[in-house]
Amino acid sequence: MKAAVLDGVGSKFEVREIELDKPKSGELLVKVAASGLCASDLNAVDGKRKLVPFPAVIGHEAAGVVAEVGPDVTGIAVGDHVIMSIVPSCGTCDYCKSGRPNYCATAGNAMSVGGLFDGTSRLSHNGEKINHFLTVASFAEYVVVPASGAVVIPKEMPLDRAALISCAVLTGYGAVVNTAQVKPGSTVAIFGCGGVGLNIVQGARMAGATTIIAVDVTEEKLELAKKVGATHTINASTADPISEVKAICGGVDYAFEALGRESTIQQAWGTVGVDGTLILVGLLKNGATITLDAGPFVNEQSIKGCYFGSANLRKDVPALVKSYLNGELFLDELISERIGLGGLNSAFDRLRAGEGARNVLVFD
Repeated sequence: MKAAVLDGVGSKFEVREIELDKPKSGELLVKVAASGLCASDLNAVDGKRKLVPFPAVIGHEAAGVVAEVGPDVTGIAVGDHVIMSIVPSCGTCDYCKSGRPNYCATAGNAMSVGGLFDGTSRLSHNGEKINHFLTVASFAEYVVVPASGAVVIPKEMPLDRAALISCAVLTGYGAVVNTAQVKPGSTVAIFGCGGVGLNIVQGARMAGATTIIAVDVTEEKLELAKKVGATHTINASTADPISEVKAICGGVDYAFEALGRESTIQQAWGTVGVDGTLILVGLLKNGATITLDAGPFVNEQSIKGCYFGSANLRKDVPALVKSYLNGELFLDELISERIGLGGLNSAFDRLRAGEGARNVLVFD
């Protein structure tokens, strides 16, 4: 099969014919229909975070059609349309048994060695191992993935838009609804209006927030933020976002930082009102530290981390698909460009430059 292989940090993607083994127990073979390009992919490509050994097939925000079902898999059949996820779960580790499957130790160990649950890879090239990215590796025509990380969706759901639900939507919407538990009537500020940030914006709209302030440095993204639910926008390249937010509402109940940068975390912290919360959604570089003004803590303001929007795959994916099909969740507007495997390098250049919302890799 054809796949885009990355040989190391800073390398360019190369499209190669590689081998893919059949699915083992608890696994699926899926024909990839679409895979979004995410900041987590870019973090691996540029080395901001060590997420996979190399060489590797990157990609994780994906949807496709089941082509083969491995032994011991129930509830999924050949021909089913599925969204694939970076949070498969083994069901037996301490995290899974305590009701926190997103932190599955078996999945974490698999990701660290570029494999699946048994620690081995199904990918190779001329007999040499190629690593799976986050147990998905979707910049390829086919993938073998843990069945526990796949969710069956209705066939009327377009697969290129379904792919976005896999990560950007689950993370952004989930940060609002699950992590922060934003209440109706709340005031919210979102710093960074990329793929995840825009879904924080529409998550806030869907949660009933009445003041939704989007902050970015490009007018293109701010206009898109308005389309998906922002009531106010601030261009941080021409105005001070802290003073602008305070002029709008005095201070927000919830601020979300979706970029993973110390400077924007500090800005977001400066907009939080009394008893408000800053939710850190963007991923910082490995080993990064941040310095914050400690004064607001006396106002009982707090900071909370967020991983994958505290998502519950079995509950949130069907609900989000339903929301798209009934017109409440906007996904068409988020796709900036559809590309093929040969367009990955230029698409990642656009992602580095902060252009557009989401590039999506699609296969015929």
